[in-house]
Amino acid sequence: MRIENRSLLGILLFVGAAQVILIVNIAEALYPGYSVATNVISDLGVGQTALMYNASAVVFGAFILIGLLLGRRAIGTGLTITLAIYGACSAGVGIFPETTGALHSVITLGILVFGVVSAIISYRVLRPPLSYASVGLGIIALVAIVLGVTQIYLGIGKGGMERMAAYPIWLWVLGFGGALIGSKQEPT
Repeated sequence: MRIENRSLLGILLFVGAAQVILIVNIAEALYPGYSVATNVISDLGVGQTALMYNASAVVFGAFILIGLLLGRRAIGTGLTITLAIYGACSAGVGIFPETTGALHSVITLGILVFGVVSAIISYRVLRPPLSYASVGLGIIALVAIVLGVTQIYLGIGKGGMERMAAYPIWLWVLGFGGALIGSKQEPT
């Protein structure tokens, strides 16, 4: 049985997103005094959860980049570029934790911006209703980014608002990967 490059990309996206979601949740439980409302996700990259979180971020980014090398023709040039930047930035937060200061902040901004753009432009590759859900997830993340930057947290705190930006993109990567695994033909 031959696995097509499109399916390999999908498998790597799906597994990468699943592991980062699970590791973040495990690290939050293990981090002493951690609060999803007040702590940002990157706080998991320092202290006793640093190795777990940082390795997970690097693996996630690497899976995206490796998958794109294998299946870039399956999703088109524009999405390949934005998703590659998202993947590189995802690995970057694990390599440059928040203790590196401004560099980490720029990389985190790259994750958010290119994750949103990737989710929204993926509508060209996906079929409804997943194409609509992808745009919706991108918009939810974009709104959360704007609210977070303007320090409007709607009662869920800085950490909660950051999760409202990060989780929709992780869920999109999970769903997009699943769609690529199950697709029978090259997307147009």
